[in-house]
Amino acid sequence: MDTIKTSAGDLRITFIGHATLMFEFGGKVIHVDPWTKLADYAALPKADLILVTHEHADHLDPAAVKMLRKDTATTVVVNRTAAARLPGAMVMKDGDTRVAQGIKIEAVPAYNIVHERAPGQPFHPRGDGNGYVLAFGDRRVYVAGDTENTPEMKALRGIDVAFLPMNLPYTMTPEMVADAARAFKPRILYPYHFGQTDTARLGELLKGTGIDLRIRKME
Repeated sequence: MDTIKTSAGDLRITFIGHATLMFEFGGKVIHVDPWTKLADYAALPKADLILVTHEHADHLDPAAVKMLRKDTATTVVVNRTAAARLPGAMVMKDGDTRVAQGIKIEAVPAYNIVHERAPGQPFHPRGDGNGYVLAFGDRRVYVAGDTENTPEMKALRGIDVAFLPMNLPYTMTPEMVADAARAFKPRILYPYHFGQTDTARLGELLKGTGIDLRIRKME
């Protein structure tokens, strides 16, 4: 667990693993891409807000969402394709901004430019998956979802904490992560969902940038 100071109190980050996170802030609990393979959700706090980046099985687990929901008191935010599997969820698409549970959420597109499962078939097509920028007091936290170093990502500004994926071949190489980080300059960078990718390589690429690179167990 890490703690980030904000103007409205502490933000606590729990690193569950893979692409799965838990935030606690202002008495609210936010779960990101909860997955029952990684945690016993009966033992974790129920969610006020659940964010699902896209519909792949390691990001969208209806069983985990069901366990974390507090009936209608929980807000579930999803991309459009995931919505069919989570009735009652709030759908966000590229560029949308909403407020849920008192937290401002901005949807950022998440997609592949280079990596494909077959010619013309990117692992994550444009126009579907989401990343999310969350406002916690005066701090902005970006959870990128499964994506590459897109123009939309590189155009972000004012990001204090960023979670960027680095699992090959599905998302980014260390070089792609470094390219994006050098463009939008997060104050703190957590590579996450990185599989067997060499995190030390990212450290080498970011030397001299002033970016606080924090490696946690987020394979």
